[in-house]
Amino acid sequence: MVAALPLLPRRSAATRAAAGAQPPGSVVRVPWALRLRLQRGAQRRRRGQGEAAAARPGKLLLRSRRPELSQPRWQTVGRWEQPQLVSAGWKHRKACGDYFQLEPSQEAAPALQAPPPDAGQDPTFAEMGLQPALLAGLEGLSIGRPTAVQRLAIPALRRGRSALCAAETGSGKTLAYLLPLLDGLLSRPEGPAAGPAAGPASPRGLVVLPSRELAAQVGAVAAALCRPAGLQVRGLTGGGAAGGLRRQLRAPPPGAAVLLGTPGALREALRRRFLALGRLRWMVLDEADALMDDSFAEPLEEILAHAPLAAGAAGPAGPREARTQVVVVGATFPAGLSQTLGKFTDVSRFVTLTTQSLHRLPPHIQQKFVRLKGRDKLPELLQLLKERPASGRAVLVFCNSASTVNWLGYILDDHKIKHLRLQGQMSAAARAGIFASFQKGDVSVLVCTDLASRGLDTSSVQLVVNYDFPDTLQDYLHRVGRVGRVGSKARGAVVSFVTHRWDVDLVRKIETAARKRTGLPGMDSSISKPPLKGG
Repeated sequence: MVAALPLLPRRSAATRAAAGAQPPGSVVRVPWALRLRLQRGAQRRRRGQGEAAAARPGKLLLRSRRPELSQPRWQTVGRWEQPQLVSAGWKHRKACGDYFQLEPSQEAAPALQAPPPDAGQDPTFAEMGLQPALLAGLEGLSIGRPTAVQRLAIPALRRGRSALCAAETGSGKTLAYLLPLLDGLLSRPEGPAAGPAAGPASPRGLVVLPSRELAAQVGAVAAALCRPAGLQVRGLTGGGAAGGLRRQLRAPPPGAAVLLGTPGALREALRRRFLALGRLRWMVLDEADALMDDSFAEPLEEILAHAPLAAGAAGPAGPREARTQVVVVGATFPAGLSQTLGKFTDVSRFVTLTTQSLHRLPPHIQQKFVRLKGRDKLPELLQLLKERPASGRAVLVFCNSASTVNWLGYILDDHKIKHLRLQGQMSAAARAGIFASFQKGDVSVLVCTDLASRGLDTSSVQLVVNYDFPDTLQDYLHRVGRVGRVGSKARGAVVSFVTHRWDVDLVRKIETAARKRTGLPGMDSSISKPPLKGG
């Protein structure tokens, strides 16, 4: 049995000839089964259009200026499905003025969320077996329960294994490595070392950090933890004469147990023999991706060469462990990490510690992306700063170069907007105290380069503005991590100005990851692929 369907609309003679069609008025016989499939397909399309027109109400995951491109929170995009992107056409100049916004999908930072009930692992610091003196230090810092990375790292590092510890920004990594390593120093006391008056300083713990601002910040936390235990902490940063290095290392007997320093200053102190690492028992490389920058490569390798990192010769029970426990810490990691470490220690013995939120966009932070012409960025920034309430919290404005920081600072001066500037080309004297002043709230706007995007405590920051869009996805994660940190009173928000074609390439990757609820692409290579195997 067949049914007759007239061909509509009518086609031209040329089209009919090319397709071998029948003349006008003729009838095409369509098999019943094919007709049924066509009818069912049309019904499905009509139902789909109706559902799209009357989408299920609910909160949004992604809000677009064009409502048809918004994505509700309940909608799931398949792993192999290519979602329709707001930023798909942003390389065209006509896209200027378009925007989209990632909405917060949860209240608290992932680091503060308790483990699932079935996991049964939510210990307190005391239940982890830390020394009473460290618990007293935590109480002085008003720190209660551990975060996710601390629950993961503290038990593992207390067992003495060298490790790569990777966790999202603002998750509490500083305490995650300081507490177990200080606990090890307290549980295994050693005899007094010769002080600087009689010889070089000989710390048992060393933390290497990429900037003087971060060294000062971590040093303050370490000092608060060490004070009840009677351990001394010293910081070592460059920018001064040799006498300045010696003064920074000076400490009453038995000398500093813990030293925190930048690569250049540590190398200079080693060369001048103000510092010896023969008694070292643990070493931390904090913000590893910044330390692996070309500017730090040589001094870092020289520091690693002075430390007792290599395992001892084989004995009756097998090869002896290296005397120094090495912990590499960061939110992102460079590809050449294992090659650098492999020159000095057996990286195959490292354990890898990673949190579930690593390399994912923070789900509790509002993130807005605005497509702009370059000439429109300044008016947009001025509007954001002037609309901010007088009682509003601090603002970080990120630029990609020191020259842009300086230029933008002059413009803000002209508009009577009080601010501070921080960039790497400043002298040590000029940089001293700038970030501390910003943290205290003396000035609420800081214009900076990525120098301020790594590790610094910005719990008072409520707004981050990417005046220049970051060069890499890693840089974006570090910048967005300046808000919504552990200890922040407000979740905060991020606004990014997108101007260049290469900016659009990164925005598309960010939008795709947000819609699919996956990690950012290409960032797991140095962790998931055995980077710590071999050398």
